[in-house]
Amino acid sequence: MLRGVLGKAFRLAGYTIQYGCIAHCAFEYVGGVVMCSGPSMEPTIQNSDIVFAENLSRHFYGIQRGDIVIAKSPSDPKSSICKRVIGLEGDKILADNPPDIFKSRNYVPTGHVWLEGDNLENSTDSRCYGPVPYGLIRGRIFFKVCFMPKTPPLF
Repeated sequence: MLRGVLGKAFRLAGYTIQYGCIAHCAFEYVGGVVMCSGPSMEPTIQNSDIVFAENLSRHFYGIQRGDIVIAKSPSDPKSSICKRVIGLEGDKILADNPPDIFKSRNYVPTGHVWLEGDNLENSTDSRCYGPVPYGLIRGRIFFKVCFMPKTPPLF
């Protein structure tokens, strides 16, 4: 009897480890669901919008100008950011830095990308912290879940 119970327990532990490894690989290399917060990507992505991000592009250098990506924040590695790719390595970017009234030319070095939010007046992005290392990109957004807007009651 004890042998049967131990056998079932070990079998259950083995299945749990197997499925855990499969889930880890799926979320790390294939993609997952992400909830974007903050106003920096408005009107394209609203605060609390749910998006699907795929991670294969970052592994095969498939990130292009205009893609919206999820990346680790260069200023706070514990948080993630959602921004649009404006420039790739080797590009020259003409950016207006938020604290300055002048435009500056920035060069995107090898292994980096230039990220900006769509809402330039309310976005902390490469204009503040410079080019972002390609290794900080976690995935590329390919689908946004649309919800019906809440309507006020008629009565």
